[in-house]
Amino acid sequence: MRRIIPPALLILAIIVLWQGAVMIFSIPKWLLPSPYDIVLALIGTASIIGPHMRQTIIETGLGLLASLIFGVGFAVLVDFSEVIKKALYPLLVASQTIPIIAIAPLLIIWFGYGIMPKIIVVALICFFPITVNMADGLRSADPDLILLLKSMGASRFQIFSKIRLPGSLPSFFSGLKVAITYSVIAAIIGEWVGASKGLGIFMIRSAHSFFTDRVFAAILITSLLSILMFLFVEIIERTSLPWYYASRQEIIWREAKGR
Repeated sequence: MRRIIPPALLILAIIVLWQGAVMIFSIPKWLLPSPYDIVLALIGTASIIGPHMRQTIIETGLGLLASLIFGVGFAVLVDFSEVIKKALYPLLVASQTIPIIAIAPLLIIWFGYGIMPKIIVVALICFFPITVNMADGLRSADPDLILLLKSMGASRFQIFSKIRLPGSLPSFFSGLKVAITYSVIAAIIGEWVGASKGLGIFMIRSAHSFFTDRVFAAILITSLLSILMFLFVEIIERTSLPWYYASRQEIIWREAKGR
């Protein structure tokens, strides 16, 4: 509760001040809608915005799946081969200097206005944090444990499956949570460049018609989707890594006892 109450109170205060400012200064709805107007727009356009939301969710899910497959695979490949790491890792870092918004029109030219360009945009944005965190996690394995298994005659695959892979999971989930926060935004960026359905195209059409309350409603849905996906990944992380969180609690307890 101590973690939830402060931000909840801050959000509530912002909403109250926002609503009050719109009412006191009589700000027109097309310029800045009140939170009440946004809620009404969300309810009133539920049947319209629903298909757009489903399209964005599909694009986000498929893009994340692709980034997971290629990101984890690339990280494992880099961990197994020092030559591949030296050859490809700098290119991976350099690729992040290219703005995705500049690549998106090329993807439209190459793949058309279907779902594929949006999936690729999501995958490109989510690929880097997953790959880098997974690779760092694989490299941070306890060297003493590795030496112990080598002394017992363990193969390279056994060392990977019993030491490196389990030890990399906390870093992997950290990268996945970073990727999750950008995934929905990435899908919307892809839709802005060219699409017939999705929250991004819904925002553009609403903005062109000066339905600013609908734009804010789409932004609210985008934020809620990102938060829900983040919480879902965190639940999976805590379920998959009970040993990791137990060790963290023990460290916190010892530090508190030492004080």
